[in-house]
Amino acid sequence: MVKMRYIVPCVVEDLNRKMVFIGGPRQVGKTTLAKALLEKYFPGGRYFNWDFDEDRQDILKKRWIEECPLLIFDEFHKYPHWKQWIKGIYDVLGEKHRILVTGSARLDVYKRGGDSLLGRYHYWRLHPFSLDERPAGMSSAEAFRRLMTVGGFPEPFLDGDERAARRWRRERFDRIIREDIRDLEQIRNIQLLGLMIDLLRKRVGSPVVFSNIAEDLHVANKTVKNWLEILERMYLVFSVRPFSKSIPRAILKPPKVYFFDNGDVIGDEGARFENLVASSLLKRLHFLEDREGFRYELRYIKDKEHREVDFAVLKDGILEELIEVKYGDKNISKSLRYYAEKLRPARVTQIVATLRNSFDEKGITVVSPEEYLRIKD
Repeated sequence: MVKMRYIVPCVVEDLNRKMVFIGGPRQVGKTTLAKALLEKYFPGGRYFNWDFDEDRQDILKKRWIEECPLLIFDEFHKYPHWKQWIKGIYDVLGEKHRILVTGSARLDVYKRGGDSLLGRYHYWRLHPFSLDERPAGMSSAEAFRRLMTVGGFPEPFLDGDERAARRWRRERFDRIIREDIRDLEQIRNIQLLGLMIDLLRKRVGSPVVFSNIAEDLHVANKTVKNWLEILERMYLVFSVRPFSKSIPRAILKPPKVYFFDNGDVIGDEGARFENLVASSLLKRLHFLEDREGFRYELRYIKDKEHREVDFAVLKDGILEELIEVKYGDKNISKSLRYYAEKLRPARVTQIVATLRNSFDEKGITVVSPEEYLRIKD
């Protein structure tokens, strides 16, 4: 049996103060989480799904019992005037009901009509399973195997079958492109967008130059940039941009693009492992940001001398940690040594997928993913 997802205690606490919005990728478990809240914490609450005709009519007509302890509005971002509508409900009925809103698109950035909701809600981002969030009874070795082969989304991760995972992934891509993006964005050539996703799947770990993608697709650079922003809003991919402070010869423009679903990556085990670390780091930073209120950023370093460090973690603009990712090489990266000495962050880490025993060397910690990605506060 899978335990409650990692954000549940924080969501329950926040519901007693304000509305709570939960964003995250399609099929990451938002609906399951919402229904579990009703069962365990708020019996008698009401779940509404905007995609279901009867629920949609009940939402618009405000049909629910007066004593309802929790109102859940699932996929509500698909309603063009959702912000104005939910603001009115909260301002009038906020003292009577707790309110939870979920959606596959970024609820914090879609600004489709209505007044600002600033100060009325807390926002949480739900991520797939990871090494620091796995079902009881599953070993870290088995969790790592599944994350590297089928990815961390609940259905394929818990099933563990690679063939079934490939079918699930194809169907998920189709729904995102032909339903979610079609409903929320104005894109004329959906087929070309699908081809762009395929190109990105093969470029994980490398800076993505928009002009190269544009040339391959025969579209404008601006189109590629806009499409990437849409894919980020849909929680299909996320960008890691270069860190340039105190690095005079840093390369400034090209981002790296990673996938929320590790199974989406087309490439060798090194690319999949780098994506796994990137998605796990982002999950941890999003949790800390949503819980503590600090601003966290995930960046990378690359200069014109081709010295590169895979990840740099910033907290409120201050560099906290440098992280290099290797699949099998436990020898410390020369670039990591160089920037560790030059930038002197609080922590310097090299994560090695196949490492058995962690060790420290001249202020740099070389560690296995199981140890580094274990649960931390």
